Amino acid sequence: MYYSTSYMSPVGNLLLASSDTSLIGLWIEGQKYFRATAPEAMEERKDIPVLNAAKDWLDRYFSRKKPAVSELSLAPAGSEFRRIVWDILCEIPYGEVATYGEIGRRAAERMGKASMSGQAVGGAVGHNPISIIIPCHRIVGSNKSLTGYAGGISKKVQLLQLEGVDTSQFLMPKKGTAL
Repeated sequence: MYYSTSYMSPVGNLLLASSDTSLIGLWIEGQKYFRATAPEAMEERKDIPVLNAAKDWLDRYFSRKKPAVSELSLAPAGSEFRRIVWDILCEIPYGEVATYGEIGRRAAERMGKASMSGQAVGGAVGHNPISIIIPCHRIVGSNKSLTGYAGGISKKVQLLQLEGVDTSQFLMPKKGTAL
């Protein structure tokens, strides 16, 4: 059985989804790939421990309390490569950023490869089904560009500023699909 609930956040309404034991999705309403990996049938419930733990985590996150990703049981649906990228994203500390290139080098190392396609890394980051908690908003371009974010660049900026990141150091994209 799969469950869902909503959470009103400073960046908009969030949809949370879980199995009995793990969080499987967190999407910002209206984001690109909204509910892309969500099961067709989900029962809306407010009494599921996994979802309540995620809401508590979000309360603390939006209060700048720096909750650890490891506090939650996460089970994002995706290929082995995507799960490796998402694991690396979870290692980026609160209030810090990393580049797609850095993520690619770390993913390649973990997979025993010499290098990794930037497009593949970007695809994995962009298709992250557990936004905010798996912090894909902390990824920037190597040229200091605030590259795309499925929730939109303005929400990415809000999340980075909430974490204390000086976003004035980054370039805003002039065009793109995630503005």
